[in-house]
Amino acid sequence: MASSRAQQPRSPSIRDVARIAGVSHQTVSRVLNNSDAIRDATRDKVLAAMEQLQYRPNRAARALVTSRTHTIGVLTARRAHYGPAVALQAIEDAAMLRGYSVTTANIAEATDTAVREGLGHLLDLDVEGIVVIAPQQRVFDLIEELGIRTPYVTMRASVGEDPTALWVDQMEGARLATEHLLDLGHEYIRHIAGPQDWIEADARMQGFLRAMSDRELLRWRDCTAVFCSNDQMALGVMHAARSYGLDVPGDLSVVGYDDIPEAKHFWPPLTTVQVDFAELGRRCVDLLLPGDDELLRPIDIVPQLVVRASTGAPRGR
Repeated sequence: MASSRAQQPRSPSIRDVARIAGVSHQTVSRVLNNSDAIRDATRDKVLAAMEQLQYRPNRAARALVTSRTHTIGVLTARRAHYGPAVALQAIEDAAMLRGYSVTTANIAEATDTAVREGLGHLLDLDVEGIVVIAPQQRVFDLIEELGIRTPYVTMRASVGEDPTALWVDQMEGARLATEHLLDLGHEYIRHIAGPQDWIEADARMQGFLRAMSDRELLRWRDCTAVFCSNDQMALGVMHAARSYGLDVPGDLSVVGYDDIPEAKHFWPPLTTVQVDFAELGRRCVDLLLPGDDELLRPIDIVPQLVVRASTGAPRGR
């Protein structure tokens, strides 16, 4: 008597891939493990067969055989923020193209205990590399103190000779924003900074001060322009300005930082500093994984100023 339960189709196996590609199952295994001994034409046939069958390798089984997990770990202290979220998505996409998965340890606060536990969680999973996305310098200091042997890459804001660091030139971005306001004729500019134990916030403040001191304009009275450390702060400034009956940019010019997707839809659209966080995430994967000799050294990401309608010349200019 036939069973009333529908028989579930089995998932394609490595031998099914080998049969479709016309190769041995050992050859398919070598392709999965990125062996250099496989000719390009053979690799292409195997990959085409995998795509046809929608074959997905069993990572747990591969780890047992190869002693490799094909997993990258990400330690992040601010996953909900725009920049880290975009970078994390790019890391996941780039890792997937290389046959790697990504696991994340998200710590609520960058305390020594939380960092140790987060790193311990990733190391217990035998990740093959770690990307560190954290705002505080103390996090990077602690990682160096721990002396972990797993390869790692850090995303940070400062310039240095650290071979593990990929950095965004936040000071240059802040200088561009401040010089834009100065070039418009503003002499009285205020800066709203983020938490000063955050590396990015401090670097952006230093860039602002450098541009101001270059023009010898460190004199304060009622300001005509504000440079904010992120776009959310800039939105708050524009909202507060309207509540006091001020026009943006007629009475007050406002510049943000990060160029979040909503920035172009603020009213008025926000002048801001754009950072390619996705490229930063992709480069993290390139730096961690073998086979990309041209990307084995850190390359900085230079921000770009995006001028929109929230800035203009001060009244009377």
